[in-house]
Amino acid sequence: MSDTRLSFKEMCAKFDVTPRTLRYYEYIELLSPEREGRARFYGPREIARMTLILRGRRFGFALEDIRQWLLIYEHEGTEAQMQTWLELADRQLAELAEQKAQLEDTIAELKALRDETKASLT
Repeated sequence: MSDTRLSFKEMCAKFDVTPRTLRYYEYIELLSPEREGRARFYGPREIARMTLILRGRRFGFALEDIRQWLLIYEHEGTEAQMQTWLELADRQLAELAEQKAQLEDTIAELKALRDETKASLT
């Protein structure tokens, strides 16, 4: 990865997040930008972490799960992190499957009610 550093504003634009989101991720220790006075700069490590954070959020992971997962890499290395990732992914896949089943049931129920109502009008 290059030695490119992004400013706070550039980081927000690159990842399409609000300044509030970026500050919050720093506050909960997901990101640790370099500081020069009041300015913040995000290097390759922080850019990679932000990519992983947003991917995790898209998959529905809690920020605390993401934070713990990122810490595993720093303290235990890649293999431990990948093992934890498998456990988190399995848990999330089960949760998403349950949500999908609930949505399918709700859709079927709503369609049936709509069809009953439509039939009663004709």
